[in-house]
Amino acid sequence: MTRPRDPALAYNFSISLAESAGTGALIQTTVGLPPQGGFSECAGLELTIPAETYAEGGNNGTLLKFTGRAAWSNIKLKRGVVTSADLWRWHYDYIEGRGKRRDGVIALLDDRGKAVRSWRFVRGLPVRWAGPGLDASQSRVAIEEIEIAHEGLRQTGAGSGSLADTVSNLFG
Repeated sequence: MTRPRDPALAYNFSISLAESAGTGALIQTTVGLPPQGGFSECAGLELTIPAETYAEGGNNGTLLKFTGRAAWSNIKLKRGVVTSADLWRWHYDYIEGRGKRRDGVIALLDDRGKAVRSWRFVRGLPVRWAGPGLDASQSRVAIEEIEIAHEGLRQTGAGSGSLADTVSNLFG
């Protein structure tokens, strides 16, 4: 059991996706709960604000710095291959001309399953899917990956309680 001021551990997280319009079923995959098979890795929770330089006329001693436009990294998710082809279908639907954007919540959980911190991305667009590397000489889990471009990341629900409350507040 962790103490309240101990840092959260990175292995306990949950990821939920829902159509951006707010309609449709919530796809929820949580680490360790079969049969969905949870995501084993999540990367790309990044925000960069580049500094723009301005050379002010008559001020030869310095360059002024101002904030530029925010840039969000793509979110990269990895999970063991399961019988559900939901990630493949979401990506392939764009090739077929019927793709739908999804919003998502990534929640970092404590040992009791309560959200320590959550991040919500909006208007997610699957830009890359990768299937497993297959090698008969190895006995490791087959991993599939999806990369999601999005239009913004918001930190929400910091210390707000259960994942159900966080998902309900964001999608309800």
